[in-house]
Formats: sequence, structure tokens, C-alpha cells
Amino acid sequence: MASDEIKVLLVDDHKIFLDGLSELLTKEEAISVVGKASGGREALKLVPLYNPDIVVMDITMPDMNGIDTTKMLSQRHPNIKIIALSMHLDRGMISQVLEAGARGYILKDCSIDEFVRGIKAVSQDLVYLTPKAAKIVLEDYLLLKRGGVLAAENKLSPREMEVLRLLVKGDHTKSIASKLSISKSTVDTHRKNIMEKLNCANIADLTRYAIREGLVGLDDDD
Repeated sequence: MASDEIKVLLVDDHKIFLDGLSELLTKEEAISVVGKASGGREALKLVPLYNPDIVVMDITMPDMNGIDTTKMLSQRHPNIKIIALSMHLDRGMISQVLEAGARGYILKDCSIDEFVRGIKAVSQDLVYLTPKAAKIVLEDYLLLKRGGVLAAENKLSPREMEVLRLLVKGDHTKSIASKLSISKSTVDTHRKNIMEKLNCANIADLTRYAIREGLVGLDDDD
């Protein structure tokens, strides 16, 4: 590995995507993939071992979501830069992961050229946002500058966003608890908090609100 190569650690719970992205990035002369993690907890263990320059972090993962992992990594290793990776162009996710310490936000359906541009930009102490995410950040900034109030989804925690997506997809409490490795009572608490924050009386209202406001789509997939 050349001394001027950018050392990258990839974090994603989908092995096919993880391996495919690793193979593509390995072909880039300026980038070296030093490690791969299948979840947030594994990433926290591997970062001290590999000492990457950049961590590319999937946001939606079952064991520990990317927003919580980003926050912990930023606190423990402030010199390591993090790029958030997601299938979702979601206001709440973008806002929360940037607040957690990420220096970039890239969609999974981007080209490898854009991916490389993002990695190189962040490695040079710049912030890289995929154009659609940059538009959302700018809109929110202008809204706040005019004294407006951000949309309600920004009040949801990362875990509440995960529960919301599963609720809208029709998952029942037991299924959500199993998928997220939490108790059924915790799911019920999250659902109650989500409805209060979004001012929805039932699941039907919640689903209509979430789709109307662009919080989730019926075709959402991790």
C-alpha cells in the first residue's frame, strides 16, 4: 500500500453490496480498502486495528445503526472522517448523521465515480453531499435562517425512524422486535412516541403522514 493512498473501512450489513463496493474501490489507485465490517459494533472494534482515514458507514443496520455508530466513532476517534451511506434520501437521517459527526452523505445508487469523488473530497477535509442531499440541507438552512421550523421527522430518533419504516411496511410488534433485537414493550413505547411527535392517532394516520411527507416510501428497502 502506497503511503499516499486513502485508507478506507467499509461498513454495511449486506455482504453482496459490501463485497461489490470493496472490489470496485480496490481498483482505484488512490484508495486502499483496509477492512470491512458487517455492522456498527464490529466497526467499533475494527477501527482501532486498521486506523482508516475514512469510514464509509451504512445508516440502517440491525445491530447498531450507523447514526449511533458514527456518533461513537466521532467521539472516540475524532481524526477519522465518516461518510454516511444510505438507500434513503431522508431529511431526518441526513440531519441526524451530520449532527453525529459524518462529513459526507452518499446514496447507494450513485456511480463509482461519485463515490470516489466523495472519498477524495472528505479526505481533503471537505464535506461531500450527494447533490440531492445537498439540496435538502440547503433548504433546511434557508428555512431556519428565515425563522421557520424544520419538519417533524427531524424530531425522530434513529431507532424511531427504523420502527416507523417497519410499521408503515405492515410489520407487527413481534416482528419489529425480532428484526431490531429489542423487546416488544420497547417497540410499543417507540410507536407511542412516534405518534405523539407526528401527531397521528393511529397506524393508518401514521402511514399516510409518513408517505405524504416523504419520510418513507412503500418501496423502501434497506
